[in-house]
Amino acid sequence: MTPPRTPGAGGTSGGIPPAPSPASAARRRPRARLRADCTADSAGGLTFDVALRDGSAGDRWDAALLLERRGPGGDGPPYGDGDPYDHGDGPADPFAPGEVTDAADHWVRLPLFPSGDDRLRAALPSTMTLAEGRWDAYVALGDEPPRRLLPGALELRPLGDRDPSAHRTWLGVRIPYASRNGGLAVRAWLRWPHAELADLSVADGGLRLRGRLFGAALDDGARVEAWPRGGAGERVTAGVRGAGGPDFTATLCLDTLLAAVPRSGGEDRAGPAVRDVWLRPAEGAAPVRVGRILDDVPDKKRACPHPPHRTADGTATPYYTRDNDLAVRLERPPV
Repeated sequence: MTPPRTPGAGGTSGGIPPAPSPASAARRRPRARLRADCTADSAGGLTFDVALRDGSAGDRWDAALLLERRGPGGDGPPYGDGDPYDHGDGPADPFAPGEVTDAADHWVRLPLFPSGDDRLRAALPSTMTLAEGRWDAYVALGDEPPRRLLPGALELRPLGDRDPSAHRTWLGVRIPYASRNGGLAVRAWLRWPHAELADLSVADGGLRLRGRLFGAALDDGARVEAWPRGGAGERVTAGVRGAGGPDFTATLCLDTLLAAVPRSGGEDRAGPAVRDVWLRPAEGAAPVRVGRILDDVPDKKRACPHPPHRTADGTATPYYTRDNDLAVRLERPPV
């Protein structure tokens, strides 16, 4: 019986059936789940340590750690293969015959090398790009089908000390975490320029933002813009203070944000409107999404909620999206 290949190891020929992706191979038969400890460095690199309880790590030179990016939506299994630990629907298997894909955007293979008699180690260096999204982690040992990894100890404190160099041409952020169903996953961002939000507060009727811009220069005409989600409606802007350096502050007036939201009539209550927050570095420059990704928190929507703020015109609630970008939920009472 021909063993299934590891993704990326080559195509099919003759009567050999198409190779399964890591997720479909992982469900073939129950096996011991392995854990990976993850350690981050201040440059953004990650080290994965996989423990083998049978003491065979010292003789292993045929192992790899596989990262497979989830399909659109991010919450389902990788490309719809029905991993028993992740449920949902996704697009077709990217490794199927005849499919043309950009493999680097779908999966990454990192060699695992012995690190003592009971551990294997792989590195994801800060100099290696990883497409933005959620990546599920697997381990492949020799000819065995890949199996889903569980998270071990996560040492991520150095991620909070990052200060991306102005000489970079891209910013890569990778945060390991335990997925909803218990597997090890990596949340990745790939951006440049990037507007990092350092502080968010509400005072004197305004939403005050303080942050730093990477990859572009602030100049005359710099402003923060609150865009209506979906494109329909008025944009609300606020001038930026601190033009000339990378740090910026700006205050969006809550009453102005709410005034841009139409009221519903009679007893009908309109649903909340959403404004996504952008930074335009200079007049005529392309806008940059404002978010918070330079730390060790992969999901700020759940971990860092902000309270609603009520005014005479309605309620404004700042929040982080599922991508850790800043948005404001606005709701006005009916007329």
